Amino acid sequence: MSDRRKHVMRTQIARAAVELFTAKGVSATTGDDIAHELGISTRTLWRYFPSKESCVRPLLTGGLDLMTERLRTWPPELSLTDHLERSGALAKDTEAPPTASMIDLIRMTRTEPGLRAVWLDVHHSAEEVFAQVMAARAGLTPDTLSVRVGAATINVALRVAAERFADREDRDEDGDQDMADLIHAALEVVEDGLGPITR
Repeated sequence: MSDRRKHVMRTQIARAAVELFTAKGVSATTGDDIAHELGISTRTLWRYFPSKESCVRPLLTGGLDLMTERLRTWPPELSLTDHLERSGALAKDTEAPPTASMIDLIRMTRTEPGLRAVWLDVHHSAEEVFAQVMAARAGLTPDTLSVRVGAATINVALRVAAERFADREDRDEDGDQDMADLIHAALEVVEDGLGPITR
C-alpha cells in the first residue's frame, strides 16, 4: 500500500474513532466497533494502531506539523509572531477552522486518560522536532538548554491555545477569538518572557 493510501486510511480510522468516542464514550467503544464502522477487520485496524486511543493520533498532529514547517522558515531577524503574521500563517482566511470533531477530541483529552496520554505524547514528539529545527536555525545542538526551553515553551503555548479553544466555557470568555487569535496571544506571552536563543 502506498504511503498516501496509508495516510488516508489512518485519517479515516481517526475520524471514525472520534465519532464513536463522542457518541458512545471511550470506555464503551472497542477496536471492533471502530473497525466495523469502516468495514475493515479488527486485525487490519491493529496493523495501523496499537490501541483504540492511539487511533486519534493523526488528527492531533496536523497543526504541529504545520508549525514545524513555519519554524523551518523563521528568519533570525524576526520574532516568531512577526514571522507568522508576515507569512500569513495566522490569517483567518488561510487557516481552516478546527472541525467539530477536532474540538470534541481535544476536549475529551481533559477527561479521558488514554486520550490525554496520546495528546501529551504527540506534543512530546513535536517538541523534539521543534528543538531540532530551532537548533539548526541558531547553529546549536538540540540539547542546548536555551533551545530545549524555547522548544518546550512554544510547544506548551500551542497546546494551551488548542485546549482553551476547545473548551466551550473558555471560548465564551475569550469572546470572538478563533484558534489563530489564541495561538498569536499565547506566542506573544512566550515572547514576553523568552529571550534570544543563545548558548
